[in-house]
Amino acid sequence: MSQRKASGDAGRATIRDVAERAGVSVASVSRVLSGNYPVSEELRRRVMKVVGDLDYVTNAHARSLAGGGTPTVAILINDITGAAFAHVARGVEGAATLRGWLSLVGTTGDDPERELALVNMMRQQGVAAVVLLGGAYDYDEYQLRMARFARSLDAAGSQLVLVGRPPLEGDVPATTVDYDNEGGAYAMASHLLSAGHRKVLVLPGHAELTTAQGRLRGARRAFEAYGVPFEPSMVRHGFYDYEHGYDAVQESLRDGLDFTAVLAGTDVVAAGAMQALRAAGLRVPEDVSIVGYDDIPLASQLTPQLTTVHVPYEEMGRVALRAVADRREGGPGRRKGDGDHLVLGTHVVVRNSVRPPAPRV
Repeated sequence: MSQRKASGDAGRATIRDVAERAGVSVASVSRVLSGNYPVSEELRRRVMKVVGDLDYVTNAHARSLAGGGTPTVAILINDITGAAFAHVARGVEGAATLRGWLSLVGTTGDDPERELALVNMMRQQGVAAVVLLGGAYDYDEYQLRMARFARSLDAAGSQLVLVGRPPLEGDVPATTVDYDNEGGAYAMASHLLSAGHRKVLVLPGHAELTTAQGRLRGARRAFEAYGVPFEPSMVRHGFYDYEHGYDAVQESLRDGLDFTAVLAGTDVVAAGAMQALRAAGLRVPEDVSIVGYDDIPLASQLTPQLTTVHVPYEEMGRVALRAVADRREGGPGRRKGDGDHLVLGTHVVVRNSVRPPAPRV
């Protein structure tokens, strides 16, 4: 018989100590504690008495990863310091906490292979859901592998939830919580065009990222609606970071590209672009107008305050977690293998960074 508690040993009691003191197997203790298996009332009372005597505390995290106990949601994000999808993660985590669920956060480093490896790892760990945040890469092999993981997660009673990216093609059991990405870009480009701008430098993001593809489509569609020719030479692709915004504007000015406005793919890119304009002796918005996308706190902290597209990132996170809980708890019409595509709206937030183009001398 274990004397751990009686001897004053400061070590924490283990499940083996409980089993030994109760005179039963470790498996029997696990069944009693998980509540997922039928056990006799006498066994339950015996085990729970020892649990109280030893002050045994179950490792809820380990139990959840093993598929029982407290559900765990894995949140995979490109960069944990990125403001936009950090807000999505906060929405997921907040909604999970309200339900007493646990959250894990992993970073992919903008690496498709690492993202796929993390999804596979979480599948093996038995989490309740894997929530992927941010745009996907438009590779056929990537899409096929992710679809296989979605089916494998579904077969194991887990879920794949895609947030801020298009749904996987075909009959794939994954939930998608997206926003009107293309519509937001269309509205933002239309705002510039309605102000009189015709020469717009477009910084949509990485060419193979679905988010950037949608924003570029939205901008092109606005130009077509206004009957303004869209010049491919006015597009500069790159990552969603400050450095890309700065470098793209600096290179465009050095190359003699004539533009009166910058349509940036994110607020962070817009901040870099704004600094490059200032370094070149140009004023915003007197000489060049600039707009962003996301409406993160930075947008209202810049000088001038940035006109941008508001994306309900935190609400997307809450909606994603509710979708997971609804299916897990057997909500109306929900069943294993189902997939949903939920789309939230976006809108333009007008601030002080846009003016009609200055008359040419």
